[in-house]
Amino acid sequence: MTLARTREPPERGHEHACPCEHHQPGTEGSTMKIGIIGAGNIGGNLTRRLSALGHDVSVANSRGPETLGALAEETGATPVAATEAARGAEVVVVTVPLKSVPDLPAGLFDGAAEGFVVIDTGNYYPRERDGRIDAIEDEGLTESRWTERQIGHPVVKAFNGTYAQDILERPRPAGDPGRLALPVAGDDAAAKERVRSLIDELGFDTVDAGGIDDSWRQQPDTPVYGLRDGVDAVTKALAEASPERPEGFRG
Repeated sequence: MTLARTREPPERGHEHACPCEHHQPGTEGSTMKIGIIGAGNIGGNLTRRLSALGHDVSVANSRGPETLGALAEETGATPVAATEAARGAEVVVVTVPLKSVPDLPAGLFDGAAEGFVVIDTGNYYPRERDGRIDAIEDEGLTESRWTERQIGHPVVKAFNGTYAQDILERPRPAGDPGRLALPVAGDDAAAKERVRSLIDELGFDTVDAGGIDDSWRQQPDTPVYGLRDGVDAVTKALAEASPERPEGFRG
């Protein structure tokens, strides 16, 4: 059963410990400095996998770096304050509840590398968590377009419909018939390609889901949300999505 049917947000899935260093399929990429803002299930498991692949990962949460000692010890990632996570980073992952995005500190991206890319993993859950966001519901903004406006930087939407444990448990080499595919949306072709390459390195295929104004196709309760399948099925699911926000995901 997929998350689209159960409505269980992917980032609330359980974490599953595994020897991540044993899961390194995908293409060999160059080492990057990556900042992760948010250390929940998705952020924590991306920290595990990206560190295991040899990237220089800094991770932050809302409670301060002193609360991230166990994750740092496990992964070798550097725990930092949120204002420090992007310093020198070529890729920054923003993986916090949507309601918390406006509360992210000013200067969040100060000191980031030139041409840095922001990955947005967020979803809007008005009834379960976030409350009503008028710009999404009344103006028809996609969730990631709204996030862009809050943080003042373009984003690439990815991982928002991914089960957290799959990041650890289901990477596969390129060409493996069991390899899962993830939708990726973004307006900047170069930024989107960088994210797709990173996802390939993590052991997953990708499907280009269009621009950020098209990213409603992968929002909660769409056919692709939580879908565990390959490129063809993900492409089909994106095409079958409706732009009308489901009643269960309205505030």
